[in-house]
Amino acid sequence: MKLRWMMAAILAAQTGAVFAADNVIRIGVLNDQSGVFADNGGRGSVAAAKLAAEDFGNELLGKKIEIISADHQNKPDIASATARKWFDNEGVDMIADGAASSAGFAILEVAKQKNRIFVISGPGSSDFTGKSCSPVSFHFNYDTYALSKLTSDAITRAGGKTWYFVTADYAFGHALQRDATKFIEAAGGKVIGSAAHPLGTADFASFLLQAQGSKADVVGLATSGADVQTAIKQAGEFGVVEGGQKLAGLLVFITDVDSLGLKVTQGLQVTTSFYWDLNEETRAWSKRYAALMNGKVASMVQAGVYSGVHHYLAAVKAAGTTDATVVAAKMHEMKVNDAYNKDVTIRPDGRVLHTMYLVQVKKPEDSKYKYDYYKVVSSKPGEEVFRPMSEGGCPLVK
Repeated sequence: MKLRWMMAAILAAQTGAVFAADNVIRIGVLNDQSGVFADNGGRGSVAAAKLAAEDFGNELLGKKIEIISADHQNKPDIASATARKWFDNEGVDMIADGAASSAGFAILEVAKQKNRIFVISGPGSSDFTGKSCSPVSFHFNYDTYALSKLTSDAITRAGGKTWYFVTADYAFGHALQRDATKFIEAAGGKVIGSAAHPLGTADFASFLLQAQGSKADVVGLATSGADVQTAIKQAGEFGVVEGGQKLAGLLVFITDVDSLGLKVTQGLQVTTSFYWDLNEETRAWSKRYAALMNGKVASMVQAGVYSGVHHYLAAVKAAGTTDATVVAAKMHEMKVNDAYNKDVTIRPDGRVLHTMYLVQVKKPEDSKYKYDYYKVVSSKPGEEVFRPMSEGGCPLVK
């Protein structure tokens, strides 16, 4: 047994030495490329990572920057096994995206064990910067706390006093309902019921009928991806809004709006960290992205992957090394600056303090050109919208 352990250690050391000397910085995009989150992450996240590498001329410290990817199918065991294989056998220096929170937590555990950096963009649970925070993980763009603070607070204060949730039955959905409930109650509202649906639900009839039967002012959809598209579409078929209830999608991406159309989504209030049409810089970056993605615009997950990979590479350049401990410290030290972030701080718990926007989906007649989908209602700096570190329970925060 001792000999086997020694041989494994020697092999690992030799493998590490080989990859250290192969003059490649490998970045792995690990996400859902065939399931419910494929549109808002998927291949678009890979394209976004490539744009970040392109910003550095696809080379850094005399090493080629290589982007690889894999589909974990939203299964934690596949996510964990792929991350381990990448780190142990394929010389991957960092992983980006993550997709479902459950898969993201599995990746995070391996990243901590192997001391490699994980840039979180797809997973939304606020626990990534709470009890599960780590020195090597960074949470870019949204989380369940910020989504809840802007969207549920605004709707409750506008008269939606009672809520019924249709919630995804996994880590993200439960965290989103938990965080939303806090802000609903703080604004004088009340959650009167909820129903949990499995990932990839094709028929929301029973859940929507329960929501209608509750007579709640608001039916809150604490779900995302293809599931939220299905729920919104079927809510229209069941006449939820026509019956006098409001429909609140707590995580709706621009890819969802595009798929469903403005006629179905008009009036929805959505929280986002990125909108392609914000300013000249976001439009210029989106033109580059569209060239790789058949004319499509990026979701905030895809923009978050770009931002995270760009910041990682900027830190590698500044540190003069790919050593994860040194680079992670440099990522915390440096401000995030890219196509849509200006001097954004990263807190000790790994939370990237993006500006967040509350937007409203336009009516079809108000949209003047392709992807002209949002009207910005308000914006808040990250310091005001993300959960204070004192409330998160991150063990790194003293």
